[in-house]
Amino acid sequence: MNKKNVEDPERSRRTKKLLKLALMIYLASFLIINWNDVSWIFNYQEVSGLVSDFFNPYPSIDASTIDSYFYPNHSQNNSAVLEAVAIKDIKTSYTDKQNTLEVPKINISIPIIFSTSAEKSALMKDLDLGVVYYPGSVYPGQAGQIVILGHSAPPGWPHIKHDWAFTDLDKLSPGDTILVDLNNKQYTYVVKEKKIIQRGADIPVYNSVATDNVLTLISCWPPGKDYQRITVTAELD
Repeated sequence: MNKKNVEDPERSRRTKKLLKLALMIYLASFLIINWNDVSWIFNYQEVSGLVSDFFNPYPSIDASTIDSYFYPNHSQNNSAVLEAVAIKDIKTSYTDKQNTLEVPKINISIPIIFSTSAEKSALMKDLDLGVVYYPGSVYPGQAGQIVILGHSAPPGWPHIKHDWAFTDLDKLSPGDTILVDLNNKQYTYVVKEKKIIQRGADIPVYNSVATDNVLTLISCWPPGKDYQRITVTAELD
């Protein structure tokens, strides 16, 4: 038997081992260098678990008060009803954007989805499309409270669907601006306070909610963890 033919299988095994080792070293180096971009993969179940308690119906917002005229993307003839309950002397400006939430400081411009149900399955589906205008909230310019829900995600989470929408809410401070674009009108809100509340706790009610139009943004806190909630409350300018 040719000695060369006997040695070839052994040489082949050593070569395969070296290739596997090189591949493992490469993958480890890739993960270390690019951890911020790929770490979301290992957090998927953690983030998907946020859904379980996020949609606790908020006692201060009554989802049963939904009326068809309330939703600009479900009804065309709502102006007369809205005018009757609107706060006087509100300032708006023209915009060509429709159903959009803008927060300049954290560089987001994201669709507002008007959910017609407070059921978890419906809200989960709507949150894939943007941030959710919680059923039972008042309309911009009406006396009362608006609640908008959005997902947050851990560092490195990719911008797929809208899981990342409210990741940077903690960067907002009193005096920052939040814009709500509806029916070619842009409503300007000014941040008044930011709070961390317990999971399932009622939404903080700002002092003037009975007479003014107050907007509250809500997400899980910290981003990627289902421990608490972050709330940012703003008042119509």
